[in-house]
Amino acid sequence: MAEATPPGIGSAGEDDDRTGSNFIRSIIESDLREGRVEGGIVTRFPPEPNGYLHIGHAKSICLNFGLVQDFEGVCNLRFDDTNPATEDIEYVEAIKRDVRWLGFDWDDREFYASDYFEQLYAFAEQLIRSGHAYVDSLDEDEIRAMRGTVTEAGRESPYRSRSIEENLDFFRRMRAGEFSDGEHVLRAKGDMASSNMKMRDPLLYRIRHARHYRSGDEWCIYPMYDFAHPLSDAIEEVTHSLCTLEFDNNRELYDWVVEHTVGEPRPHQYEFARLNLDYTVMSKRKLLRLVQEGLVSGWDDPRMPTIAGLRRRGVTPESIRSFCDTIGVAKADSRVGIDLLEYTIRDDLNFKAPRVMCVLRPLRVVVTNFPEDKVEELDASYWPRDVPKEATRTVPFTRELFIDREDFREDAPKGFYRLAPGREVRLRYGYFIRCQEVVKDDDGVVVELRCTYDPETRGGSAPDGRKVRGTIHWVSATASLPAEVRLYDRLFHVPDPEAGDGDFTEHLNPHSLIVAAEARIEPSVSADAPATRYQFEREGYFWQDPHDSEAGRLVFNRIVPLRDTWAKIEEARAKTDEPARSRSEEEPASPPPPTTAERVEALSGPERERFEALSALGLSDADAVILTENPDVAEYFEATRDRYDEPEALANWVVNELLRALKDQSLESFPVSPADFADLVRLIEDDVISARIAKDVFEEMIATGNDARAIVDERGLVQVADPEALTPIVDDVLSSNPDKVTAYREGKHGLIGFFIGQVMKQTDGKAKPELVREILEVKLAR
Repeated sequence: MAEATPPGIGSAGEDDDRTGSNFIRSIIESDLREGRVEGGIVTRFPPEPNGYLHIGHAKSICLNFGLVQDFEGVCNLRFDDTNPATEDIEYVEAIKRDVRWLGFDWDDREFYASDYFEQLYAFAEQLIRSGHAYVDSLDEDEIRAMRGTVTEAGRESPYRSRSIEENLDFFRRMRAGEFSDGEHVLRAKGDMASSNMKMRDPLLYRIRHARHYRSGDEWCIYPMYDFAHPLSDAIEEVTHSLCTLEFDNNRELYDWVVEHTVGEPRPHQYEFARLNLDYTVMSKRKLLRLVQEGLVSGWDDPRMPTIAGLRRRGVTPESIRSFCDTIGVAKADSRVGIDLLEYTIRDDLNFKAPRVMCVLRPLRVVVTNFPEDKVEELDASYWPRDVPKEATRTVPFTRELFIDREDFREDAPKGFYRLAPGREVRLRYGYFIRCQEVVKDDDGVVVELRCTYDPETRGGSAPDGRKVRGTIHWVSATASLPAEVRLYDRLFHVPDPEAGDGDFTEHLNPHSLIVAAEARIEPSVSADAPATRYQFEREGYFWQDPHDSEAGRLVFNRIVPLRDTWAKIEEARAKTDEPARSRSEEEPASPPPPTTAERVEALSGPERERFEALSALGLSDADAVILTENPDVAEYFEATRDRYDEPEALANWVVNELLRALKDQSLESFPVSPADFADLVRLIEDDVISARIAKDVFEEMIATGNDARAIVDERGLVQVADPEALTPIVDDVLSSNPDKVTAYREGKHGLIGFFIGQVMKQTDGKAKPELVREILEVKLAR
C-alpha cells in the first residue's frame, strides 16, 4: 500500500519553491530576457576529487544539469583538483560514475582545474605585477594570529611591502622548488580591516611537494581553491556559478579575483541552501573518517549517504532526482527529515517492485494432514490491485513450511491475531491452518509447529463464511531458497550527530545493520534477476547486493522499510505502556515497527467499535485501522458507499489514493465529492478503465472538478479489452524480446510480469491486464 501523505520536511525559508520554479530560475530567466547572457547559459558541477559524492552533491548535480536542460545550455563537469595530498583518480572515476547513474551526461565537457595550472600561474604573476599580490614569509601560525578576529582588525604582514621585482623573484623560485612546504605563500593584497575575514589578504598559492595524480611532479606550488575556482569558471565562460550557502562570504573574493585578472565578461556566483539531512553527516571529511576508522565497510557501505552507498543499497536514481525536486532550492538553510527521503524512495518503488514472500526468521510448520510428497502450486499476485501490472507467479505449497517467528506466540497477548496454539490463521494466497501442537527443544525453545489445514479454504476464504483475524506470510520449507538478508537502518541514532560538544561518532547507531543469515525466500526470486527490486511483504523493499550476491548465495539489502516507524514506535509505546519486544536475540533494543495488530490493540473503546464495524464489511485489518484512526476519512468512505456499495474496493482507494491526495488539505475543501469518488472506483471495478489510468483521472478530477466518466470519454481512456486490438501489440513485444521468450519457455515463468508490463507500457496503461495475460500465455505456450 502506498503511503498516504509525504512527511514534513521542515521550514526551508520564504524563497523555497517545490513546484519547479525557484529564485535561481528567476535570475536566469531575467538574464536571458534582458540580454545579459548571450549564447545560452553555462553552469558547472565542480567537485573536488577527495572523496565520494553524497546525497548533498546529488542536489547540486540535479540543479546544475537540470537547469541547462530546461534553458538549453551546457553544464561542465570540472574537477577542482588543486590539493595533491588528498585527491586520487579513484575519486574521479567514482564521481563520473555517480553523475551518469543519476541520469546526466557532460558530453565532451570534462575539465580539470589542473588543466589550467599554467594559466593560473600566469594570472598570479599578473596580480603581482599590478601590485595586488605579494609573497609572504610568515608561517601558518603567524598568519593566523595577525588576521585578527570578527571584532578586531588584522595586522599587515611585514613582507607586504616587498617590491614587485622581489615578489616575482620569490614566486618563480617557489615554482622552481627552492623552498620547503610552508616557507612562503602568495597572498592577495586585500583589506586587513575588512569585516569579511576572507578579504584579509587571502592566500592564493602555497608550496606543497606532493605528486599530483594527473600532473605528477611537474608542480610543487598549487593554487588555493578560492583562486583556482573563480578563474576556472572564467576560463570555461561559466555564466551562473552555483554554490551552497557556506560560500556566501567567498563571493566577494570570487569577484575580486576575476575582476583583477580576467575582467569582463565574468561569471557570477549565486548561493543556495545546502542539504542538511537528519540522522547522517554531510561532510566528506567526516565520511572519510568513518571509512578510514573501519566504522563502515567502505564508501559504498549501504548505510552511508554517499551516492555509491545509496546505489548499492538499491535506491533508484529516479527517487533521488524526485527527492531533490521535492526539497526545492531555497536561500535559507534548513534541516530535511530523513523520513522525506525514505518516503520518496518508497513512493518510487511502490510501482516498480513486485511483491514476494520472504521469511526472515524461519520457524518450521508441519501441515500434518497434507501429503508428504505433494507439491501444490498456488497463484499469487506480484502487484496490489491498484497497480496496472496484475501479473502473478506460483508459490509451492508443501507439507513443511516456514513462517516468521514473530507470527507465533505460545502465550498470545490480547490483540495478537496471528498464530497461537489452537488458533486458526490464513496463509497469504493459501489456506487456513490451525496450530495443534508445539514442539520444543531441550532448552524449551519452540522449534516446530504441527498444524492442520482446511483444503476448502484455498485462496483465503472459507465456504462456510467463517472469518479469521490474522493473515501471515510463509514459504515452502523444501522448495524455498536460502538467503542472507541485511536489514539496514539509520547510521546514527540522533537526528543531528554533529550537535553538542562530543564527537559525532559517539552517536553511531549500533543496530544500523542486522543480518538475518538464515532467511528463506520463495523460489520465484533467483540470482538471474539481480537488478529487480522486490517488496518482501510486511518487511520492506529489497534488492540483491551487487557485490556479494551470486548464484547459490542470495544476499539481499533492505532499501527502505515499508513505513517510517521511529515516531510511531514511541507513540505506540506511550499508548500501550508496554516495552517493545525484540524480534530476535541479534536485533536492537529499540522496538520493531508497530504492527497492524499492535495498532489495533492501542485503540480505545469507541475506536475499537468503529474498527470492528469496518472489519465486518470485509476490510483488511490494515485498511480498517487506518480508517479508524482517521474519522473524517472514515466518514467520507461511508458516504461513498451510498453511491456504490463495494466496501473493499472503496476502502482500498480511499486509504491509498484519497489520503495521498489530501496531504494537509481538509475534506471540507476537497474538490472530489464522495459520489464522484465512488463513480471512479466503479469504472475500475467494471473494467471500463485500468487502475493505472484511474490515477490520472483522479488527478484531473482534483484539478478540474470534472466527473470521472466525462474525463474518460473526453480523453479516450476506456480500457482496451478487445483481443484483436491487443494481439498485434503482444506479438510486437514478444518479437522484440526473443531472449526473454526463450527463457520463459525454459521455465522462468516469472517473466510473464515483464511481458505484461511491456504491453501496458505500449498501450499507455489502457490494456486489460487479465486479457493481456491470457493472450501471452497462449502464445508463449507454442
